[in-house]
Amino acid sequence: MTKSVFFDDLETRSKDQRNVDHLNKLNKLIQQARNNENQSLRLDCRINDLSDLSSIPLLRKSELIDKQSKNLPFAKLNVSEIKNFAHIYRSPGPIYDLDGHSKNWWRFARALYAADFGYGDIVQNCFSYHFTPAGAMFEEAAKILKCTVFPAGGDNTDLQLEVMQTIGTTAYVGVPDFLKIILEKADEMHVLLPNLKKAMVTGGPLFPSVADNFKERNIQTFQCYGTADLGLVAYEAAANDGMIIDEDVILEIVKPGTGKPLQDGEVGEVIVTVLNNFELPVIRFATGDLSAILEGESSTGRTNKRIKGWMGRADQTTKVKGMFVQPSQINQILENLKINNNARMIVSRQNDRDEILLKIESNLTSSSEVEAIQNKVSEEIKNIINLRGASEIVPINSLPNDGKVIDDIRDFGE
Repeated sequence: MTKSVFFDDLETRSKDQRNVDHLNKLNKLIQQARNNENQSLRLDCRINDLSDLSSIPLLRKSELIDKQSKNLPFAKLNVSEIKNFAHIYRSPGPIYDLDGHSKNWWRFARALYAADFGYGDIVQNCFSYHFTPAGAMFEEAAKILKCTVFPAGGDNTDLQLEVMQTIGTTAYVGVPDFLKIILEKADEMHVLLPNLKKAMVTGGPLFPSVADNFKERNIQTFQCYGTADLGLVAYEAAANDGMIIDEDVILEIVKPGTGKPLQDGEVGEVIVTVLNNFELPVIRFATGDLSAILEGESSTGRTNKRIKGWMGRADQTTKVKGMFVQPSQINQILENLKINNNARMIVSRQNDRDEILLKIESNLTSSSEVEAIQNKVSEEIKNIINLRGASEIVPINSLPNDGKVIDDIRDFGE
């Protein structure tokens, strides 16, 4: 039996069919959400057309973190009781997430299908299976497509390589930089991986040099865009063709800092409404990510709108090695060490790897004192952000007076 090009018929429906379906699902979702007093506060408007969605106030990720901290774990926004969830997750922030029992709840099977994952593939899932949902997201998707999955997680390059060679891994799922590290280890150890032909990467940008490296190795690599709060948002189905918006998502691009929609082609903040999450309805969620709607339709025949992809952050929060780094975390590091001076986190890129450096103003001059505080700061970076990072003591008043706490100076290409 010949495999269909499309995951389902939803991918090729007309714009009018999609809009009618989305409007019906949206009103059903809003009706469900109104059963929750805290949700209903935002949903007192009437939705007769999808354009009316812009009248609903945004829910920002930072606001959700604050709301949850005051009413743990879900800010009393869940409609279903916790006992009816399939899983509960805790992501950096901290923020609590969940999933339900319905098939393909996270919807990532659509993305893997477009990347030609399927029966016969041995998938090495290098996302974490602990605390955060990434591992479970792709585990579910791969199993729906009848792939065989090795639950690898994101540590121990040597063992990853050993397993990849031993079981004949055909497809990788994980952060792009980690695959590059594994492949470099294979070169170093003179290990051949002839079966590895596919990769689905997310959780961090796919830099041009890394993409070229995979292409040279004949690994067909696709990207998708999703979060622990939303599941799949958009996915690639062909090279240089943008990311197609998921069929159970309404995606808006708005002027950063506002809820005002922008015209197609204009760069703005990504706002997402998820149409299949009735356990805790997510309506007009402001991701803080930047992107733009592309003109026209995908060359693959899929008819939904496409976005250009992840184009940076609308706020100072950024993503490093698959982990969000937020100004509040920098402040927590300083508070833990009782440092009251100005500081700035510099996110850079060296030798195709992300690096973080926390610069802190201080009048310390003793080399031993400077070294001691830098070591403590590095330890706190690991504790709070769960990433390895360096620190540097700089003179008082040497950092720019522009309010920046995080400065992402990586070059994301065109």
